Amino acid sequence: MAVKGVQFVTDSEGHKVAVQLDLEEWGELWEDIYDNMIADERAGEPSISLDEFDAEPKALR
Repeated sequence: MAVKGVQFVTDSEGHKVAVQLDLEEWGELWEDIYDNMIADERAGEPSISLDEFDAEPKALR
């Protein structure tokens, strides 16, 4: 089944190893996927509450 704006990249044995998305067609979806990837990478990083952030002097930002 072909989907407009989606192409698969295959290895020498024909296994799908990557996908290419037409960003005009699928740009919003890609942004959502990318945002989730970044959030997953940062999941273990320390964080502070919005109140703590707002209390920091603006000069330190």
